[in-house]
Amino acid sequence: MRSFGIQFSQFVDKYMFLLTPGALLLGFLFAPLLQPAIGAIPYLFGYSTFVMAMGCGVGHVRQVFRKPGIMLLTLGLAHLLSPVLAYLLGSAVFGANSLYVVGMVLFTVIPLGVSSVIWVGLSQGSVPLILALVVLDAGLSPLVVPHSIEWMFGQMVMIDPVGVMLDLVWIVVLPTMIGVAVYELSKGHAKTQTAPFMLPTSKLAFLAVILLNASAIAPYVKDLSQDMMKLVPMVILLVASCYGVGAVGSRWLMKESLDPALQVTVAYATGMRNISLGIVIAMGILRHKHRFRSSCPF
Repeated sequence: MRSFGIQFSQFVDKYMFLLTPGALLLGFLFAPLLQPAIGAIPYLFGYSTFVMAMGCGVGHVRQVFRKPGIMLLTLGLAHLLSPVLAYLLGSAVFGANSLYVVGMVLFTVIPLGVSSVIWVGLSQGSVPLILALVVLDAGLSPLVVPHSIEWMFGQMVMIDPVGVMLDLVWIVVLPTMIGVAVYELSKGHAKTQTAPFMLPTSKLAFLAVILLNASAIAPYVKDLSQDMMKLVPMVILLVASCYGVGAVGSRWLMKESLDPALQVTVAYATGMRNISLGIVIAMGILRHKHRFRSSCPF
């Protein structure tokens, strides 16, 4: 049974690049059936985060905060360079005053994606670093998001900082604290000992999160069907560019001092965003879309 659990976990790791789009597709196709289960997402995600955090101790977290430079670098790449790139790409295709450009820029200024914690763990990156980045960026988001949009489009948008932080507490902070506590109490052995059961189930939980999230956004995707031929390539290009900004930017700026685990972490952090929050803000923008006009200085 132990060997089956480990082998299944390795199978999921190996074919995650196929399982992820498969889960997205199934989520879109069976959205009406899956939407009643959307409320399970925080619990599934919290469980996955907990399993990842079981590999982190207090010492690992302490090491992250001894190197604030990498955190500042990541946030700068994610929220300074990436928005400029998004604006230039979107303006070239849709025109500077298009709401699609607002959406592309919004993607780059909303907080880092909580799911990056899982991907970094799967890719042997620095889980303590990505956890610290996600929590810090969520705390900064009430300042970063409104002022970035105002600077580029001349219109302030508001977000609910209490709601953002509460979500973060339930799906990241609390599971992480429990995971770190388990690590310390077991002297680092708990994750290894429970791996045959907890590793495969945590990855199934993560795939379930992708499946349910896809069902949640399916209604919005249908509304954009007429522009899909332009939108899909541009979204793919934007997301790939954000990952590239993280991977290449970190390598260029940190040079020989950056180890592969940190480069993986920065790439995922720069490329992934809190899409659920982005949808909420975007719906608010649509209600006042006549107010948004480009005021970007470049």
